[in-house]
Amino acid sequence: MAISGFLSELSLPEIFQLLEQGNKTGRLTIKAKSPDSSQEGKDFHIWFKQGLIVAAANRLDGQGLLSIIQKQGWLTARAAARITDVCATNQPTGLCLKLQGILDAQQLKMLFSYQVLNQVCKLFELQDGSFHFDSRTSIPNSEMTGLTAIPKEVILKGLRVLRNWKMLEDKLPDPTCALINTIHTKPLLSLNQLEWQIWEFTKGTVSIIAIAEQLGVPVEKIQQAAFRLMVVGLVEEVPIISEAPEELYELESTMIDMKFEPSKQENTVSQSFLNSLVGFLKNKV
Repeated sequence: MAISGFLSELSLPEIFQLLEQGNKTGRLTIKAKSPDSSQEGKDFHIWFKQGLIVAAANRLDGQGLLSIIQKQGWLTARAAARITDVCATNQPTGLCLKLQGILDAQQLKMLFSYQVLNQVCKLFELQDGSFHFDSRTSIPNSEMTGLTAIPKEVILKGLRVLRNWKMLEDKLPDPTCALINTIHTKPLLSLNQLEWQIWEFTKGTVSIIAIAEQLGVPVEKIQQAAFRLMVVGLVEEVPIISEAPEELYELESTMIDMKFEPSKQENTVSQSFLNSLVGFLKNKV
């Protein structure tokens, strides 16, 4: 299966979410097209396995991970050239280096964080570009550390450090709308303080503008944080759900016990009729 399109039509966070939900395996290639981007004209590749991110690189020669290790001074060029002789063909390079005692668990985590989180998060700054996902390509073991990342976590981290939101402006929630949660339990994702505060307002009864006023935070910051929660599937944008005011309930309660008295006009007409009737009967006697 192959999927292609433009980031102006489908944002990178939305693409990640689709691949995660579909448990997709394959390679996602992003080509930058922003004239003011340092990534202009470059291809960046992200490998998915059953919906999880397992590797990332800006090259396809299988040397991306090793080049990062060498830059950190954890492996010499001579040792790197012999990796294919030491590691099994179906074994992730990072895991192989850990088993060989070249890398420890902490270094492996740092390596994966730089390879995936740091490099992928920069892609969220792209003003424009194209994407192509191919499920027929194999995942190169030479680029794998053996660790995986949940796309939702990468989305949250990437959008938190995003400086220019111009490309996503039309996808931000309407400030006059409210938010409602889509899950009935506490989120398992690692939310920051602002995201947790907004989560407390996801009852559909408070507008984003009102949330901003209560928290003392600019409206655009609330919109951006709300978008992060929306794109990872925790909340939805909805029209405000009106709550009946307490005065209305009190009025309804009063109306239930109320006894209606006949009007003065009704009393006058009835008495007049009775007097006429009495006079008529006396004349008949």
